[in-house]
Amino acid sequence: MQRAAIVAALGGTAALVGALLFVSSDVKAAGHRLAHPEEKVAAPSAAVADHAEAPYCTPQFKEVLRRVVDACGLVGETDRRGCAPVDVKSFASISDADFLALFTPLEKRGAILMFDDAQDALDDGARTILKDTWEDRRGAQFFFTVARASKPGGQALNKALSQKRANSVMFLLQEQSKEPDLDKKVGLLWLGSEYAQLPQDYCGTWQNSRKDKKCNAEAINRSAFVSWVDCRL
Repeated sequence: MQRAAIVAALGGTAALVGALLFVSSDVKAAGHRLAHPEEKVAAPSAAVADHAEAPYCTPQFKEVLRRVVDACGLVGETDRRGCAPVDVKSFASISDADFLALFTPLEKRGAILMFDDAQDALDDGARTILKDTWEDRRGAQFFFTVARASKPGGQALNKALSQKRANSVMFLLQEQSKEPDLDKKVGLLWLGSEYAQLPQDYCGTWQNSRKDKKCNAEAINRSAFVSWVDCRL
């Protein structure tokens, strides 16, 4: 009995000492926080899956991508959302060749939405491909939408038409995705007919929304290019 009482007393003493040490440590920590309010305690962060970059994300590709992203208001505090031809040339300083180099590696990730002549409405085929392309995100950060117009019609008319086509894509994404801050994910560019026209080669190598119809250089540029870009900046 006496031995058991001694063991119990020692156990109680150890528990009391542990409690006093915990309280003392907590008090010291609180005192430090009061004395140094400028120091912020790091909040626990949730684990985030790392999205691997695609092989095409070379330093040269990412440099062009970064200039377009900056120029079109996808990052930073600028109020500018979207890019017209003058924005791409003045803010991003990108040539036609550089700009087309952004599209070439995205053949398996992108699609081309085709429009009727002088029209900006998305048909059923374009709506379906846009939905499928958007949902195939795979953790990517930026979704490019680059609208164009073919050469006939005049520069001013084609610039306005290409902007309407870009907006048609954006409006459908807003309707389908319901995502907040969509304008920080979607790079919206309208290039009219005077900048970065697609060659006819894109008719045969890229998925487009009108595979059953004749495709030539004029038809492929009555379009909006859409694609996720699997690069981190």
